[in-house]
Amino acid sequence: MWNTAAASFLLISCFVCASVRAEGLVNEDVKRTVDLSTHLAKISAEIQLANHGHASAQTFTLALEPELAPHIAFIGASVKGEEEEDEALELKEINIRGQSGKFFEARLPSPLAAGGKLRVKVETVFSHVLEPFPTHITQAERQLVVFQGNHYLYSPYPTRSQTTRVRLASKNAESYTKLGNPTKSDEVIEYGPFKDVAPFSQDTMKIHYENNTPFLTISSITRTIELSHWGNIAVEETIDLRHTGAYLKGPFSRYDYQRQSDSGISSVKSFKTILPASAQDVYYRDEIGNISTSHLQVLEDSVEVEIRPRFPLFGGWKSHYMIGYNLPSYEYLYNLGDQYALKMRLVDHVYDDQVIDQLTVKLILPEGARNIDMDTPYFINRSPDELHYTYLDTFGRPVLVATKNNIVEQHIQDVVVHYTFNKILMLQEPLLVVGAFYILFFTVIIYVRLDFSITKDPAAEVRMKVASITEQVLTLVNKRLGLYRHMDEIVNRYKQSRDTGALNSGRKSLEADHRTLTNDITVLQTRLKAEGSDLAEKVAEIQKQDAQLKELVCRSCQEAERLVAGKVKKEAYIDLDKTLSSKRKDLVSRIDSLLDAL
Repeated sequence: MWNTAAASFLLISCFVCASVRAEGLVNEDVKRTVDLSTHLAKISAEIQLANHGHASAQTFTLALEPELAPHIAFIGASVKGEEEEDEALELKEINIRGQSGKFFEARLPSPLAAGGKLRVKVETVFSHVLEPFPTHITQAERQLVVFQGNHYLYSPYPTRSQTTRVRLASKNAESYTKLGNPTKSDEVIEYGPFKDVAPFSQDTMKIHYENNTPFLTISSITRTIELSHWGNIAVEETIDLRHTGAYLKGPFSRYDYQRQSDSGISSVKSFKTILPASAQDVYYRDEIGNISTSHLQVLEDSVEVEIRPRFPLFGGWKSHYMIGYNLPSYEYLYNLGDQYALKMRLVDHVYDDQVIDQLTVKLILPEGARNIDMDTPYFINRSPDELHYTYLDTFGRPVLVATKNNIVEQHIQDVVVHYTFNKILMLQEPLLVVGAFYILFFTVIIYVRLDFSITKDPAAEVRMKVASITEQVLTLVNKRLGLYRHMDEIVNRYKQSRDTGALNSGRKSLEADHRTLTNDITVLQTRLKAEGSDLAEKVAEIQKQDAQLKELVCRSCQEAERLVAGKVKKEAYIDLDKTLSSKRKDLVSRIDSLLDAL
């Protein structure tokens, strides 16, 4: 399968074995299908190609009509096999002097002998060929569009017999051309068969019909792919979206839109974006912030995101948003020694039957990547490489920039980027971090050991010592208060589980830890007194209040044992527990006040 470049031309699929210069190629039987059920025109043709000449043919020519040429998005040709899959053909654009339109030469896998026949399939996709008519509609009206094409296969070779089937988006057709007395059944119009059609024949096919499918167009998308050898690929897409259908005429009524199912039938409420199955940390936001109306569903082979803009899109309305996610690099990155290959899609599925007017892809490789080469399945425009700087970068990461216009779903194919990377550079960032911390710590060590004062200040030294001791006291007191909270949790569990062993174990642990913390605080109190600080008295008061608090905690534990043993009624226990809790809160409040005064 071959895809045209950004400036490729529209094809009305036509094939002839062996190139125009070869005599005797004939389209014996042509079956065309024109699919107009979406906002794209998809034209495919199956042709039985016969060589009536005297020499074998290695190539044949596809002709493109000049009227539709600017709208071509994709063209591909393949040879139909009997049992095996179709074999894609390589296409090359050529010029034919004296003929209008554009032409492509398709090379056959093997020469077509004189008198031989071959079945060929051609597929083309055109964008922006369906014109809304009328161009402006109200919220209650349905959308009508006009398509103008060719009844015949535009070909440099004579056609013996041809039929054309047109598939519409609905049963409602305002008008359509009547060449050859076509038949219409529901959404399908059948033209032909047409006999003995001359080369390069043209006859305008015009169809005016109802089409309410989403006329969504991505006017521009910037896809940024940042590769890290530490196991992650970050992907972010910035998308400008617009509705290219009939413009909304008059005001928009949210009430009618929600009340009536057919109100704004051609508008777009939401669409589904398909991400790779390994996509993680998906986000969807615009310039205001995160859009919470989106929904994410993880399937077996993909991640499906329902994109719902902040408002429905009518004709002429636009939306701007960003979507991003992370991918594990081991699924897309391959290496052999210092040779690496990244295989990823150049563009992903944004919505069904997508059209992208302008695509920009920025591929950020790790710092130190060199000998970079990009293999693409179709032609793209390469801009000069750039440099990107992020955390711990020194000389910048290489950025490959590629652009392409007029993209459809058939362009969702893999691109392969080859480059060389010395694995020793993986140590660069860790060493930079280690070096930065080493310099910081070394500077701090030197700074705190230097004395920049002219004379020593004993009072300042005492204040520093007192402040250091006070900080230690605050820490130890808070730890001791935490012991009481932990004991409350043990008592609550005991009242439910009645596990006396767990209660006794918790009580012993409280006693041991409390004794240790109290002794440490007493030592610090002695040091404060030795420094002549009046804060020693406040610490002594804290110790006194804590002794009362500990007694209340032990009392609560004892009352819980009596409750479980049935020695006290529940109502009496509840009243006593409230009293004890009130006293404890008062003591804790006093201790907090003393701590604030330190």
